[in-house]
Amino acid sequence: MKHFDTSLYFITDSTMYEEEEFLRRVEAALQGGVTIMQIREKNKSTRAYIDLAEKVHALTKRYGVPLIIDDRVDVALAVNAEGVHLGAEDMTVAAARKILGEDKIIGATAKTVSWALDEAAQGADYLGVGAIYPTTTKVKTVLTSTDTLRNICKVVSIPVNAIGGLNKDNIDVLAGIPISGVCAVSAIMKADDPKKAAEELKARAQELGLTGRKGEQD
Repeated sequence: MKHFDTSLYFITDSTMYEEEEFLRRVEAALQGGVTIMQIREKNKSTRAYIDLAEKVHALTKRYGVPLIIDDRVDVALAVNAEGVHLGAEDMTVAAARKILGEDKIIGATAKTVSWALDEAAQGADYLGVGAIYPTTTKVKTVLTSTDTLRNICKVVSIPVNAIGGLNKDNIDVLAGIPISGVCAVSAIMKADDPKKAAEELKARAQELGLTGRKGEQD
């Protein structure tokens, strides 16, 4: 059985940092209590992606936190990561499941109710829904309303996480929506103190009751 907790889902961004500083920030975030981590590298070669993912995986294993690889099923296999996250232009969830098997975590992006239902039907273990706010980490940002987020939570039985420009000062907009947690990139990655930023974001999410459903599938 897979057990995972998406209450504080941290997505890395290495673009501003030398490797040593990047890994220092990743470890600080782990010390701050992130519960699941995704490494996202859009521009690295396959070899460089695998090399960095192996170093990040060594850290996440030390803290007992699952590592999710963004986009790349081959990289997830190469480093034996705990899972993969798939977007609209990536391999389908169903195809990835055939390759990775039942024990790996497969997450998927969804921006509409019909999209979410399709990903869940294919066997996704959790959904990332957004962007709730404009982000600085992607050139193209398609915003998703909180009403859509709420409706997605109603129609799927798997964990749903909000993503997109979220930080401790603006997540109040999510209050009352039965999400399983929040995803953060810049709020932790670019913080002066990533450990403190993670702690504060997690605490605020818990105050607002935004850390609900855990992932648990047979």
